Amino acid sequence: MLTKSAARAFFIIGTSTCSIAFVGLTIDTFAKIPAQTHQEKITPAVTRGKELWEAKNCMGCHTLFGEGGYYAPELTKVMERRGPDFVRGMLRNPEAMYPGQRRMQNYHLSEQEIDDLVAFLSWAGEVDLLGFPPKPTLVPMALPGSGGLARADDRPKVFNQLCVACHSLGGQGGQVGPALDEVGDRLDSEYIRRWLHDPSAVKPGAKMPKLPISDAQIEELIAFLSHQKKAKDPVPAISAGAAASSQAPSSAQAPSSAEAPGSTEAPPTDKAPGADKDGKP
Repeated sequence: MLTKSAARAFFIIGTSTCSIAFVGLTIDTFAKIPAQTHQEKITPAVTRGKELWEAKNCMGCHTLFGEGGYYAPELTKVMERRGPDFVRGMLRNPEAMYPGQRRMQNYHLSEQEIDDLVAFLSWAGEVDLLGFPPKPTLVPMALPGSGGLARADDRPKVFNQLCVACHSLGGQGGQVGPALDEVGDRLDSEYIRRWLHDPSAVKPGAKMPKLPISDAQIEELIAFLSHQKKAKDPVPAISAGAAASSQAPSSAQAPSSAEAPGSTEAPPTDKAPGADKDGKP
């Protein structure tokens, strides 16, 4: 049982210690904010993008820094996942990016507003959030008949950011467009080039939009997609010894002396010399 003086001392010391710790941690946190948020990168475009983000109520559907709605994708690392080209295309015309699918409302943003939102999301993706959001643990998927695993680190960056949003490769990706496995067997390089430049010019009414990609990115995609071909079954190797043994006649197939051409020996008989037809002497 504490005395009044002991209880008073415990309260004063405990409260003072916790208050000092709280103030110290607060000062330390605020001192780290400029470095963690890259304050020097907050340009006027970033500021305008944040104001536009709030004015359009983007957090009603999307989350940013873990806060917002869960109806649409989380956008803290959207620039890392999709890149600025995809984000610009989505902001410019969501219906064209996902034809016939559930889509974001078209806000009819101007090019300046799109640039401001891209600047804001680019800045948001570089903020040090101490590991949030965690990177997804993607389990590699087995490729049928190949004995290997689907990998994404050997693909062009533009493919991982744009193409997999609608197409799949090796069992991974979107389902809006056709799978791109073995596309190099179906289409030649020139057709792929014309398609990537303008799908509607090749096939009027095509659902795939004209992607906001450069000529260099198109050439990179052509080189990658042209090599997506069906793996040929390897021909089993035959050793020299096995080949020689397979060509040599076996003992069961070797001709007997009676069957050998030019042989003068009579065929063997089971009857003893001088025996009659019944084999008796």
